Amino acid sequence: MAGVVVSGAQVSYISQDCEEIPEFLGRKYGHMAKRLDLSFNLLRSLEGLKTFSYLEELILDNNLLGNDLLLPRLPHLHTLTLNKNQISELESLLDHLAEVVPSLQYLSLLGNIACPNELVCKEKDEDDYQRYRYFVLHKLTNLKFLDTRKVTRREREEALIRGAFMKVVKPKDVKAFWGNVATFTTENIPRATDSSEMTSSKPQCCSAPLQSLHIRSTNHIYILSMQLKSSSAFC
Repeated sequence: MAGVVVSGAQVSYISQDCEEIPEFLGRKYGHMAKRLDLSFNLLRSLEGLKTFSYLEELILDNNLLGNDLLLPRLPHLHTLTLNKNQISELESLLDHLAEVVPSLQYLSLLGNIACPNELVCKEKDEDDYQRYRYFVLHKLTNLKFLDTRKVTRREREEALIRGAFMKVVKPKDVKAFWGNVATFTTENIPRATDSSEMTSSKPQCCSAPLQSLHIRSTNHIYILSMQLKSSSAFC
């Protein structure tokens, strides 16, 4: 099928301007796909994921997914990236994820209103972002990576003590926020559980764990780099 790139159990359908997941993807690849990349589309619904019951990694960066996002139950999913979507309500999302993806270890929400980050919203600072991390870890206790950072023991302890009180408040000027949000892409990112790579001429989006995050804006390029240790981070 045009636009589909398949490599082993990895399926990519990037930059196809689709507003929903095509039915043929699930029919043809749902039974075998362990990694699915649907980034750089116009997705508002994830209904077509119902047949992908064996997914371990799901990449949904740069779409139009909002607070009504609904995932089917994916018991094997350990990696989920939702960078640069339109999610503003954090608590409802986390409650949903806790219910349908119990094995989740890596989550990235950068570029959403729900994720206060000073690189994409000038009114936010590191303290805002750290409170967000405590709240997420309070809700999703099995996470090992959140956005670009490994979860530390201290963060787990803080999340246990006061994470419930760290709810993120939606910014007043939502339009201004989206004017500052950049496009998130990554290049040559190692996978969390497999060394195999996906060959595609399309841009590759955030996969876990993130080694580098390139944030492209009109006048600047920010590069966040983190030196990860060996794959023991996911042990």
